[in-house]
Amino acid sequence: MTVHVRPTEPKKLISGATGDWEVVIGLEVHAQVASNAKLFSGASTAFGGPPNDHVSLVDAAMPGMLPVINQECVAQAVRTGLGLKAQINLTSVFDRKNYFYPDLPQGYQISQYLQPVVGEGEVIVDLPDGESIPVGIERLHLEQDAGKSIHDLSPTQSFVDLNRSGVALMEIVSRPDLRSAEEAKAYVTKLRTILRYLGTCDGDMEKGNLRADVNVSVRRPGAPFGTRCEIKNVNSIRFIGQAIETEARRQIEILEDGGSISQETRLFDPTKGETRSMRSKEEAHDYRYFPDPDLLPLVLKPEWVEELKSRLPELPDEKKARFIATYGLSPYDAGVLVAERETAAYFEAVAEGGGVKRDGKAAANFVINELFGRLNKEGKDVTSSPVSPHQIGAILDLIAEGTISSKIAKDLFEIVFTEGGDPRVVVEARGMKQVTDLGAIEQVVDEIIARNPDKVAQVLAKPTMLGWFVGQAMKASGGKANPQALNDILKAKLGI
Repeated sequence: MTVHVRPTEPKKLISGATGDWEVVIGLEVHAQVASNAKLFSGASTAFGGPPNDHVSLVDAAMPGMLPVINQECVAQAVRTGLGLKAQINLTSVFDRKNYFYPDLPQGYQISQYLQPVVGEGEVIVDLPDGESIPVGIERLHLEQDAGKSIHDLSPTQSFVDLNRSGVALMEIVSRPDLRSAEEAKAYVTKLRTILRYLGTCDGDMEKGNLRADVNVSVRRPGAPFGTRCEIKNVNSIRFIGQAIETEARRQIEILEDGGSISQETRLFDPTKGETRSMRSKEEAHDYRYFPDPDLLPLVLKPEWVEELKSRLPELPDEKKARFIATYGLSPYDAGVLVAERETAAYFEAVAEGGGVKRDGKAAANFVINELFGRLNKEGKDVTSSPVSPHQIGAILDLIAEGTISSKIAKDLFEIVFTEGGDPRVVVEARGMKQVTDLGAIEQVVDEIIARNPDKVAQVLAKPTMLGWFVGQAMKASGGKANPQALNDILKAKLGI
């Protein structure tokens, strides 16, 4: 068993009325398996169908209907386990977890308890301040989702939609290794990125395809773990952070008033900014787990697992390390680029597209600052970018050749973003080439110096004033003067 013993970090402590407190967080992330059919039936998993349209006799728990395991769902769970650097258990068992809900027709959930398909693993989480922390994965097990109860269509009745009933979920359980809301948000972000790279879950939290049960407790620094409360079904990363901060404050206030924390399940209300009690926390014995008599133990062949491993894509951590080594990128820039698989692919198409190997740092800077900045402004992502990697590569080539300056490149990018076109053709058609004629630049400089004798005196006394002359010359040339040539001529003329 891998246990991460973390020293207390003062910067992550929460100040209470009677001293500092440390929050301890563990997450149970429920990720919907990317598959066309459900875990134990052939019914569709498509989102948004009419109520009860994607329901088989197995999902509806009709008498005599037996579950049949979907091999692709098992393969997706194994791929995820491999991506989490986790132990793959060649023998696992499906259990019945007994509890009643109107949207669970069988009266029990088929899940895994003592023998899950995936054991211990680890996720390396990169934090905004540059720190990286390991978060232990305790287990990953497969289970079927429940349906959905709908209470707002009638004042006197509730309705049940079983379309989700039986959809395959991977429950990924972390160890209590997280110590702040920011760490928890970063962990879920990284986990979602890994799942998307693997193609085992689309990570769409708005559709409920990725959601988390958040376990929160507080303690004095260095003290044993406190009593935890579980906040159920939090479906956005922002809400996960808010729920943790809200619940930690609630527990601290109770303890500082001399009270005690009851272990219970709670819900987070983002509108009111509070957690509220849902029910007392069940223990494993409350569910009366026992092996499902309709399903044999799941036995995996080692060669099948190895075949799945051999076909895994390059994952975020490995891709980030390669971007740093190959392109000379900073860890921060590499991290931004590998956050989504499509983003990383776009960057590589810019850096090495069309058989041209370009400066990696220049390509990263342009993609992150110009492209991503513009896409964010438009509310778009890289998959819907109106500018192709080929077009950005052409802009970078024009800069490298000295045909345009960095300033002109920004104007050119804006034209290509809004109007399209081949960057080289646009530059020619609109006369956007930078001025490299030294005589023309010298004439502009002479005119500015002649008109501003007071500024000349100032720059001679304070050479940092040179920037004013550069700005005026660039303005006079329409931003087309070659920056290096302009600087050299100014320094020579002013005797700096």
